[in-house]
Amino acid sequence: MQFNNPKILDLLDTDVSFGHSNGWIQNLDDFKKDFSSGKVEYKEISQIEVSEMKKFKNTFSIRRKIKVKGFYKKKEFEMNLSLLEIWIKKKSLWKLWSRQSVEIKP
Repeated sequence: MQFNNPKILDLLDTDVSFGHSNGWIQNLDDFKKDFSSGKVEYKEISQIEVSEMKKFKNTFSIRRKIKVKGFYKKKEFEMNLSLLEIWIKKKSLWKLWSRQSVEIKP
């Protein structure tokens, strides 16, 4: 993903919860507000590896590592993150329900 592509909102469940590496917690409304305001602007998100994938009925958990570049309040950032994502299937579509990230320090 590059830049703040509004199509990403289609992947999110209405009850989504984001836990960020700095301890910041967001629900869907918080995410939409920050996403559209430009408070956080993503330049690049690239996957480094997938370490675990598990499925149970209509739920999927994924552990993966990503590299993120962007701007937070106009200040540039770059970091590697370890993620745990929980996806749920609703009406034959997979939606992100919960995501927790931890920064990987060099």
